[in-house]
Parts: sequence; structure tokens; C-alpha cells
Amino acid sequence: MTALAAWVRERTLAERLLVLGVANLLLIACAQVRIPLPFTPVPITGQTLGVLLAGALLGSRYGTAVVAAYVAQGLIGLPVFAGWKGGITALFGPTGGYILGFIPAAFLVGWLLERGWHRKLSTTVTAFVIGNATIYAFGLPWLAFFVGWQQVLQMGLLLFLPGDFLKLMVAVSVTRSLSR
Repeated sequence: MTALAAWVRERTLAERLLVLGVANLLLIACAQVRIPLPFTPVPITGQTLGVLLAGALLGSRYGTAVVAAYVAQGLIGLPVFAGWKGGITALFGPTGGYILGFIPAAFLVGWLLERGWHRKLSTTVTAFVIGNATIYAFGLPWLAFFVGWQQVLQMGLLLFLPGDFLKLMVAVSVTRSLSR
């Protein structure tokens, strides 16, 4: 468990809600870091960084709550998703599977780190790889309905791996620095 997750657990309800609200705003801000690509409906975004950090820094319980609140906000129409999109059409569009995968990804990263995976660099990296893979496990089959199975790896995975690697290294660095 990170020091921040332990700190949050010791706070009053009002203090926890404040921390979770700030984390939610940071996730919304990460979502707006967006680079559209002309050949795919999936943009490069900072959402995955925000999701993985929420799970890592706040733990499985609070991190998942922040990400679930983010998805719920988008579902009811608030413009929180990448490109200031929201609503059911955004959630049921080509990137909806990735968005739904954010919730179990945050949970898994938080759960693994709560079990001591933050203590070693190799296991911290592995926890984040598992979180990222979870997002793809939800996102790629969903995207395939829009682009076809023959195009899904090109349009929804391969071009995103270098950026995901950079975001993963940032997440690992932040988590390890706050876990000491």
C-alpha cells in the first residue's frame, strides 16, 4: 500500500471526499491530454495514466471509486471523457470498451500494490502492465465491432504501446517515490 493510500484511510469522511474529488478532477484533466489520430477512432490520451495512478495511489477501494465515479459522470452526460465528451453515445462508441476497462484496471493495480507489489521495481512494473492489459482486454474486442478484427490491433493497440510504456514509467516513478 502506498503512503497516500494509508494516509487517506486515516482521514475523516470529509477529508476523504476532498481527496477523492481532487483525484477525480485530476483524472478528468488527464483525459483532456488528447492527441487525435486520423486513421483510428482511438486518440492517444492521458486517461490511462490517471486511471493507473488512481488505483496505485489510492488503493483498490478508493482508486476504483474515483474511476467508477468518472465513468458514471461520463455516462450521465457530463463532458469528462477525452475531448470533453460525455453521454451514453460516447460510452457506447469505439472507445467505450477502454473506458469500461478503466474500472477493473484501477482495482487490479490497487489490489496488487496493497499486497506488497510496490516494494520491488519489477513487481510494480508488472502491476501496471496488468492494469494496462486489462484496459486493452476490454477495449480491443469492443473496438473490433467498429473497425473489424483484422484492423483492431493496428487501430487500437500497436501504435499505442510506445506511449503506454512512457505513461507506465511515469506511473511507476510516481508510485515508487510515494511508497517509501
